[in-house]
Amino acid sequence: MDFNLSKEQELLRDGLSKFLASRYDLEASRTAAKSGAGWQPDIWTGFANELGILGAALPEDVGGIGGGPVEVMVIAEALGHALVVEPYVDTAVVAAGLLRRAGGELASALLERIVDGTAIVALAATEATSGHNWSEVATTAERDGEDWVLRGSKIVVAAGPLATHLLVTARTPSGISLFAVDFDSATDALTAHHYRTIDDRRASDLTFDGLRLPGSALLGDEGKAWPSLAQACDEGAAAVCSEAVGCMRKVVADTVEYAKQRQQFGQPIGSFQALQHRMVDMYMELEQAVSAVYLAVLNLDADADERALAVSAAKATIGRAARFIGQQSVQLHGGMGMTEELAIGHYFKRLTALQYEYGTTDHHVTRYAELTKA
Repeated sequence: MDFNLSKEQELLRDGLSKFLASRYDLEASRTAAKSGAGWQPDIWTGFANELGILGAALPEDVGGIGGGPVEVMVIAEALGHALVVEPYVDTAVVAAGLLRRAGGELASALLERIVDGTAIVALAATEATSGHNWSEVATTAERDGEDWVLRGSKIVVAAGPLATHLLVTARTPSGISLFAVDFDSATDALTAHHYRTIDDRRASDLTFDGLRLPGSALLGDEGKAWPSLAQACDEGAAAVCSEAVGCMRKVVADTVEYAKQRQQFGQPIGSFQALQHRMVDMYMELEQAVSAVYLAVLNLDADADERALAVSAAKATIGRAARFIGQQSVQLHGGMGMTEELAIGHYFKRLTALQYEYGTTDHHVTRYAELTKA
């Protein structure tokens, strides 16, 4: 597949890559992830004020650049290459996409704050009984005068501990609706359990026990949120696929370099034909993954079925490639591959987690099969 970036997209990629190379130290990032707030706020501020990437795919009327899926792909891949833990996909892609499609004063105000880096918005859509299927919503929102009263629970809310605002899915009499919750001003009716995930990200389990929200908290039309949620899930899947490509590029390059340096029987292990074959197989998996991501990105604006087909093909391909490349890289590094000192172990954990975000590999294989059956 021939895919060329525009000059502006190349500048975006090169500027972000230079920023991350000079400012994003892996050891400092892991230290921040394992202690304190779990992220580096100054990096997020740099994303907003120095690079402008938080608004790269948002319209100009909220301070964005007016880009689209290709800009998101470029950014996500660069962030994956540097193993960035800050919640770009969660906030600037998934939540921002939902807000942009919902429209209204509250949504526009939150989008402006996302662009300038003062708001981190997380989507709370997953429930204990729903898994990755966001359409199975047991959380309810009932009218009480002019207000809404929220009851239910959400699990594994990515970036929840960092969030200033939540977007919560709830079932109303008209169907699935979306509500904005100001995390900072929430009452005791909102209980949050925060934790660190295996890949050094942060997530939350939330319980809403009669949380009262103003009428203006409803985003978009009541009961009409599902099409936008389905699109947000596909956009998130495409973005994490791009992130995975960045991770895999780094892993393959580091593994090849290690094989050139590691000596066994008086010669580099990279000179052994059996190991060369493994590294070639890793490279082939990477190239297939890259092409699958291009297909998904170029179809994000297509109709729902065509979009879903391309995204599921990419997610399934990425799932296979991430598993293969991650496992091979660890094995080729030997016991060192899983130590905290080497970057490979951290990338392996992230590649493992990425296989489950926005639908598992098995889920997307099944969805692809259903969409293509006669």
